[in-house]
Amino acid sequence: MIRRIFAILMLVMAIPLAAQDTMPPAPYAYRQLDDPAQEAAAQELMETLRCLKCQSQSIADSDAPMAGDMRHQVRIRIAAGEEPEAIRLWLMQRYGDYVSYKPEVSASTWPLFAVPLLLALIAGLILLRRFRGRA
Repeated sequence: MIRRIFAILMLVMAIPLAAQDTMPPAPYAYRQLDDPAQEAAAQELMETLRCLKCQSQSIADSDAPMAGDMRHQVRIRIAAGEEPEAIRLWLMQRYGDYVSYKPEVSASTWPLFAVPLLLALIAGLILLRRFRGRA
Protein backbone atom coordinates (compact mmCIF):
# COMPACT_ATOMS: atom_id res chain seq x y z
CA MET A 1 0.00 0.00 0.00
CA ILE A 2 2.79 2.41 0.92
CA ARG A 3 4.63 1.54 -2.31
CA ARG A 4 1.57 2.42 -4.40
CA ILE A 5 1.12 5.75 -2.63
CA PHE A 6 4.83 6.47 -3.12
CA ALA A 7 4.63 5.53 -6.83
CA ILE A 8 1.57 7.75 -7.37
CA LEU A 9 3.24 10.61 -5.53
CA MET A 10 6.37 10.28 -7.69
CA LEU A 11 4.28 10.29 -10.88
CA VAL A 12 2.38 13.38 -9.79
CA MET A 13 5.65 15.14 -8.99
CA ALA A 14 7.11 14.22 -12.43
CA ILE A 15 4.25 15.75 -14.45
CA PRO A 16 5.70 19.32 -14.44
CA LEU A 17 9.03 17.97 -15.69
CA ALA A 18 7.36 16.32 -18.66
CA ALA A 19 5.40 19.48 -19.46
CA GLN A 20 8.48 21.72 -19.67
CA ASP A 21 9.80 20.28 -22.93
CA THR A 22 6.40 20.21 -24.65
CA MET A 23 6.25 23.99 -24.95
CA PRO A 24 7.03 25.36 -28.41
CA PRO A 25 10.31 27.27 -28.66
CA ALA A 26 10.29 31.03 -28.29
CA PRO A 27 9.95 32.83 -31.68
CA TYR A 28 13.54 34.13 -31.79
CA ALA A 29 15.14 31.03 -30.28
CA TYR A 30 16.13 29.72 -33.72
CA ARG A 31 15.27 32.67 -35.99
CA GLN A 32 17.78 35.43 -36.64
CA LEU A 33 17.05 39.13 -36.56
CA ASP A 34 16.44 40.86 -39.90
CA ASP A 35 19.11 43.51 -39.30
CA PRO A 36 22.56 41.92 -39.80
CA ALA A 37 24.25 44.39 -37.42
CA GLN A 38 21.76 43.62 -34.65
CA GLU A 39 22.10 39.87 -35.24
CA ALA A 40 25.90 40.17 -35.07
CA ALA A 41 25.61 42.03 -31.74
CA ALA A 42 23.20 39.38 -30.46
CA GLN A 43 25.50 36.53 -31.56
CA GLU A 44 28.50 38.18 -29.91
CA LEU A 45 26.58 38.54 -26.65
CA MET A 46 25.17 35.00 -26.81
CA GLU A 47 28.72 33.62 -27.08
CA THR A 48 29.52 35.17 -23.67
CA LEU A 49 26.48 33.70 -21.88
CA ARG A 50 26.48 30.21 -20.36
CA CYS A 51 23.60 27.78 -20.80
CA LEU A 52 22.33 27.06 -17.29
CA LYS A 53 21.13 23.59 -18.20
CA CYS A 54 24.15 22.35 -20.19
CA GLN A 55 26.71 24.43 -18.26
CA SER A 56 29.48 23.63 -20.71
CA GLN A 57 28.06 25.47 -23.72
CA SER A 58 27.16 29.02 -24.52
CA ILE A 59 23.52 29.76 -25.23
CA ALA A 60 24.49 30.26 -28.88
CA ASP A 61 25.63 26.61 -29.12
CA SER A 62 23.08 24.89 -26.86
CA ASP A 63 19.86 23.23 -27.98
CA ALA A 64 18.35 23.24 -24.49
CA PRO A 65 14.91 24.89 -24.28
CA MET A 66 16.17 27.30 -21.61
CA ALA A 67 19.01 28.41 -23.89
CA GLY A 68 16.44 29.01 -26.63
CA ASP A 69 14.44 31.22 -24.27
CA MET A 70 17.60 33.14 -23.37
CA ARG A 71 18.50 33.59 -27.08
CA HIS A 72 14.96 34.89 -27.66
CA GLN A 73 15.35 37.39 -24.80
CA VAL A 74 18.71 38.56 -26.13
CA ARG A 75 17.40 39.03 -29.66
CA ILE A 76 14.20 40.89 -28.76
CA ARG A 77 16.10 43.19 -26.41
CA ILE A 78 18.78 43.89 -29.04
CA ALA A 79 16.00 44.58 -31.58
CA ALA A 80 14.40 46.97 -29.07
CA GLY A 81 17.65 48.95 -28.93
CA GLU A 82 19.12 47.82 -25.60
CA GLU A 83 22.88 47.73 -25.25
CA PRO A 84 24.45 44.23 -25.06
CA GLU A 85 26.12 45.03 -21.73
CA ALA A 86 22.78 46.06 -20.22
CA ILE A 87 21.24 42.79 -21.39
CA ARG A 88 24.15 40.80 -19.94
CA LEU A 89 23.76 42.58 -16.59
CA TRP A 90 20.00 41.94 -16.64
CA LEU A 91 20.59 38.22 -17.25
CA MET A 92 23.19 38.15 -14.47
CA GLN A 93 20.68 39.74 -12.08
CA ARG A 94 18.03 37.25 -13.14
CA TYR A 95 20.13 34.04 -13.21
CA GLY A 96 23.19 34.93 -11.14
CA ASP A 97 26.83 35.65 -11.96
CA TYR A 98 27.32 32.09 -13.19
CA VAL A 99 25.45 32.84 -16.44
CA SER A 100 28.30 35.04 -17.70
CA TYR A 101 31.59 33.73 -19.07
CA LYS A 102 33.00 37.18 -18.18
CA PRO A 103 32.69 37.25 -14.39
CA GLU A 104 32.90 40.53 -12.53
CA VAL A 105 34.58 41.15 -9.20
CA SER A 106 31.85 41.75 -6.64
CA ALA A 107 31.20 41.14 -2.96
CA SER A 108 30.21 37.54 -3.68
CA THR A 109 32.87 36.70 -6.31
CA TRP A 110 36.06 38.32 -4.99
CA PRO A 111 37.23 35.06 -3.32
CA LEU A 112 37.27 33.40 -6.74
CA PHE A 113 39.84 35.94 -7.86
CA ALA A 114 41.77 36.31 -4.58
CA VAL A 115 42.22 32.66 -3.54
CA PRO A 116 44.31 31.60 -6.60
CA LEU A 117 46.59 34.62 -6.11
CA LEU A 118 46.92 33.82 -2.41
CA LEU A 119 47.74 30.17 -3.15
CA ALA A 120 50.36 31.19 -5.73
CA LEU A 121 51.91 33.57 -3.19
CA ILE A 122 52.03 30.85 -0.51
CA ALA A 123 53.54 28.36 -2.98
CA GLY A 124 56.16 30.93 -3.97
CA LEU A 125 57.08 31.58 -0.33
CA ILE A 126 57.38 27.84 0.37
CA LEU A 127 59.61 27.33 -2.67
CA LEU A 128 61.70 30.36 -1.72
CA ARG A 129 62.29 29.01 1.81
CA ARG A 130 63.19 25.55 0.48
CA PHE A 131 65.73 26.86 -2.04
CA ARG A 132 67.25 29.29 0.47
CA GLY A 133 67.67 26.45 2.97
CA ARG A 134 69.64 24.37 0.44
CA ALA A 135 71.97 27.17 -0.61
